[in-house]
Amino acid sequence: MNIRIAILDMNDGLPNQGMRCLREIIAQWSMDQNVDVTLEEFEVRRLLQLPDLSYDIYISSGGPGSPLESENSEWENKYFDWIKEVENWNSQPGNHPRKNVFFICHSFQLACRYFNIADVCKRNSTAFGIFPVHMLKDGSKEPVFDGLRDPFYAVDSRDYQVVKPNHERLKKLGGKILTIEKNRPHVPYERAVMAVRFTPHFIGTQFHPEADATGMSMYLQREDKKTVIINSHGRDKWSSMIDHLNDPDKITWTHNHVLPNFLTMSVAELQ
Repeated sequence: MNIRIAILDMNDGLPNQGMRCLREIIAQWSMDQNVDVTLEEFEVRRLLQLPDLSYDIYISSGGPGSPLESENSEWENKYFDWIKEVENWNSQPGNHPRKNVFFICHSFQLACRYFNIADVCKRNSTAFGIFPVHMLKDGSKEPVFDGLRDPFYAVDSRDYQVVKPNHERLKKLGGKILTIEKNRPHVPYERAVMAVRFTPHFIGTQFHPEADATGMSMYLQREDKKTVIINSHGRDKWSSMIDHLNDPDKITWTHNHVLPNFLTMSVAELQ
């Protein structure tokens, strides 16, 4: 059995660790499950590339910039047309197998706008680091999160957030809110949504489930990044992030579970 996977690269041509992590997760999963994979990548924002419906599984990456300022841009319109195309395929009773899509960070924010299931807005301050993510009832039942603890830890890097979910709209789509950010009773802000199942076949996370300890450690120990973090948040924050990276129960656990679970679940549906 050969599984065709498409990665939608939302990084606008900028270098990043996320794409490397996605490739490595897919390669490792392919070996572990003894599944042949054909992997292709599509540069959505810079080259307006989008996959057709011949793929079995789709992963849409994180990326830089505002998820609001792209409204009505050519690339965003094409991206939303693509989501609609996959959505239409999945809604037709005679179409099998269904297409599963995973949206990460920037893609997640865009998907929240597309499905109109919550407000997407700028945060009061940048979120960057390794944070606890808290399960809701539906999150504890979500197969993609099988094996995760509550809370689990994930890499968060964003200037924007998803808040004020529209529960009626989600119910109509067959969707559910799965996780939220850590409780911060000392600040007067609503907790942001961190993961959503939009439909039975579309799921997304605000955090980066692909992030690995090696890549994050290299990133955090670059002198420019280290200086920015220490200047913005203090040396203790930087040190605690490094400590989290060395803890196998933190982001390594998330890295080893979320996307591999998604791939395994998607292939089980194909079979």
